[in-house]
Amino acid sequence: MDYYLKHLRQDLSAGLVVFLVALPLCLGVALASGAPLFSGIIAGIVGGMVVAWASGSQLSVSGPAAGLTVIVFNAIETLGGFGGFLLSLVMAGILQLGLGFLKAGVIGAFFPASVINGMLAAIGLILFIKQIPHATGYDASFEGDESYMRETAESSLFELYQALDAITASVTLVSIVALLILIVWDTYLVKRWTFLAIIPAPLIAVMWGVLYNNIALQFAPDWVIESKHLVSLPELNSPRAFFDQLQLPDFSYLTNLSVYSLAVSLAIIASIETLLSIEAVDKLDPHKRIAPTNRELKAQGLGNIISGLMGGLPITAVIVRSSANINAGGQTRMSSFVHGVLLLLSILFCAQFLNTIPMACLAAILLQTAYKLAKPKLFLEFYRKGWNQFLPFVITIVAILVTDLLLGIGIGMACGFFFVLKANFHSAITLTQHGSLFLLRLHKDVSFLNKALLRKYLRVVPDGSELIIDGVKAQFIDHDIMETISDFLLAAPERNIEVELHGLEFSQLIPSSPH
Repeated sequence: MDYYLKHLRQDLSAGLVVFLVALPLCLGVALASGAPLFSGIIAGIVGGMVVAWASGSQLSVSGPAAGLTVIVFNAIETLGGFGGFLLSLVMAGILQLGLGFLKAGVIGAFFPASVINGMLAAIGLILFIKQIPHATGYDASFEGDESYMRETAESSLFELYQALDAITASVTLVSIVALLILIVWDTYLVKRWTFLAIIPAPLIAVMWGVLYNNIALQFAPDWVIESKHLVSLPELNSPRAFFDQLQLPDFSYLTNLSVYSLAVSLAIIASIETLLSIEAVDKLDPHKRIAPTNRELKAQGLGNIISGLMGGLPITAVIVRSSANINAGGQTRMSSFVHGVLLLLSILFCAQFLNTIPMACLAAILLQTAYKLAKPKLFLEFYRKGWNQFLPFVITIVAILVTDLLLGIGIGMACGFFFVLKANFHSAITLTQHGSLFLLRLHKDVSFLNKALLRKYLRVVPDGSELIIDGVKAQFIDHDIMETISDFLLAAPERNIEVELHGLEFSQLIPSSPH
């Protein structure tokens, strides 16, 4: 508890920032999913108040999963009701719990750093593309703010062009000033003043937007920001009204086989998105803490069970909100919990006030986050590391932008594995020559993938020479490799090649070998 109290001030301000970012996105994901808007808020509340404490990550923020919007939309249409979908979500949560207990979280460790950083940079570019319309006053695709679907990527590029061609002066002014506030607040000039440094820059940016609009209402009506460019929340009259909005799963769908297949799909995709986000958050964490992935799967499973029972959307760890949390100075899980509490309180008591916040202020906050995720310096760093790092990084970015998050990650992984296999292909076996003496050395693990290279090296050994085959350093040698060497040993006497073996015993594996 002392640890959380020590960082309470930073976590309170970061929680407020995450809340301001998450609020419209919760509504947007629900809208894109074809679900009740309130279901997005429920998922955000559960992600903040439940998953934050069940998770092993200190900085990850969980909430409604934008990457699942198409699946949710199609599921509701296929099942014919939101209640049936909620039942499949509860089942998906149970499956995630099972994956956690089966220690499936280790999968996250197999994603290369170049792919994870490529995912972060792609998300930064997506954020930039999707927030420009909000920053300039063009808001036709409010529901697509966190989506990585191909159709929304295409529409977002089109909207980016339209946004630049149809600028709303008042909205653009608010966003530019808000962005300048965020930039200036991050400089040494402000940080050296303690009383200014303790005030979170995003809060100042939001206050600027509200103040501007109130002044415009009084003195310059033509410069007032229209209601469609402000945060829009359902207003509840009492806490009882909150519970009236909750919806239970429809258990009559237990006989519908589609519910079960949907539950499996939700569990797998939500788990992959979560593991990717956790890996990314660990890289962004200034303290370099490593979150236990199996515990994370259990936490997400618990969250999805509760969200499904309350009428909420699917939950995953979300990199956009997590990045905003880290960018705002969050230190512990308390910041995520605070964001969940604020979501609950806002929907109960403060909806009328929050509806005066311009979307342009939130867009400015996310534009700054986008820059930090995809800054040019990152591209230069990976370019200097070589093509085996730079190409998977760039290909992951391009693939995510033109397809969607999961498919883009898959393409990036395939590219990353290609370079890993290529490097292993050339480093697993080496052949050196000293006069008429040849040394064929097997390094670490030598698999059937190296068989073609091995045959190539054995073919270049000239007749009448000496060959040493050294397997002392090899930790694993595939049977195909052993068989290839055995065949060479059988043919070596005919070519007058003397072969000496180090660390290899063929008599136990291949009886036909003369050695």
